[in-house]
Amino acid sequence: QLQLVESGGGMVQAGGSLRLSCAASGRAFSSYTMGWFRQAPGKEREFVGVIAWSGGATYFADSVKGRFTISRDNAKSTVYLQMNILKPEDTAVYYCAASIRGILTTRLDDFRSWGQGTRVTVSS
Repeated sequence: QLQLVESGGGMVQAGGSLRLSCAASGRAFSSYTMGWFRQAPGKEREFVGVIAWSGGATYFADSVKGRFTISRDNAKSTVYLQMNILKPEDTAVYYCAASIRGILTTRLDDFRSWGQGTRVTVSS
């Protein structure tokens, strides 16, 4: 399993941007599908986006499609979530997660390694 540490959260006004990073330690980072999830107060954790082990494919939730992008640097064992045109409804704790499954999965159960989360607050 990987150990994951997110960073880059903070407060931003609506329409602004943030880039989250997730640094991984452990073996074979490049073998893992990496996902981003978020959990708003009082709500269940939800899928945000996912990137294939190679970085060659991504998939996003409809709520963030066109605004968020994911990239990864396997040499640095790091995955990024670029968030643009942020909305107040994007306010949540954001988690990165790793899945050994070689598909672009959106299921929380497929992700066995999780970070501690980083908080994003978007003000109107």
